[in-house]
Amino acid sequence: MELNKILVFGTSGFIGQNLLSSLNDKYDVGSSSLRDLANLEKVYQNDIVINLVGKAHDHKGEATERDFDYANYELVKELYTSFIKSDAMLFIHISSIAALEENGSNNALTEDMDCNPISWYGQSKHKAEEYLLNQDIPYGKKVIILRPTMVHGPGDKGNLTLLYKLISKGLPYPLANFDNQRSFLSIDNFNFIIKEIIDKSEQIDSGIYHICDDETLATSSIISVISKVTEKKVINFSLPKSIVKGIAKVGDIVPIPLNSKRLGKMTSNLVVSNNKIKKALGIDKLPVSAEEGLERTIRSFVARKA
Repeated sequence: MELNKILVFGTSGFIGQNLLSSLNDKYDVGSSSLRDLANLEKVYQNDIVINLVGKAHDHKGEATERDFDYANYELVKELYTSFIKSDAMLFIHISSIAALEENGSNNALTEDMDCNPISWYGQSKHKAEEYLLNQDIPYGKKVIILRPTMVHGPGDKGNLTLLYKLISKGLPYPLANFDNQRSFLSIDNFNFIIKEIIDKSEQIDSGIYHICDDETLATSSIISVISKVTEKKVINFSLPKSIVKGIAKVGDIVPIPLNSKRLGKMTSNLVVSNNKIKKALGIDKLPVSAEEGLERTIRSFVARKA
């Protein structure tokens, strides 16, 4: 059966905007918000529901546990209930690798590992996953839970933006003493995987799948790409790790660009395996390499600045 009518919830962010643009050239796509629960009625007119609704990490510390629980768990239950009652056949829920691990990992994270979320964000994402996995999915319907690593692309305002601003201004890079490897996900590969799931929905089973680029990137590699694109020479200022961590702890209290969460995301190892999703979809290699995707993102920052 061809599934063509798609409804995407939560498209105000850069992921949602890029996904809509990517899907519009092939499918009948609509978007909606769950700020008004009356919009759940729109589920009944569609074949596929994609959920991007959620509250991300709160670096300012203003959100409460209840805020995360409502956005990342309660609304998922509401949306899933409408999906089950409707004729829609495919529910794609965007979770996060944080539902599995937030402290970093030297070994490749796989879907069968025990979960260790520590923040309200990660815990609420994990709670939603557990809810979906414990439901009796009616015959003919499928629920795909995706755990992306950090997604980047045009419109991204996350940690890559912080690095870009630092280097594009010619400021010294203070984290040269940190050597790490992390899995990222370019928005182009994110969109590609969503399309593949839609087109091959009959061959993929319900369940959890990790999505990330095929290759990992070291922070030093990211710096090199930013330097190349911006044509700015990087001044590596090798502060001792203990001093950098001390500055980050100050950032946990005082609003400066660097805090412990950001430092962890920029310097710790977080290696993720995407073998399960590629095997399920019959993919050998994603279309965009990690470095190529990063370069596209940085070029979008340069264009936005201009």
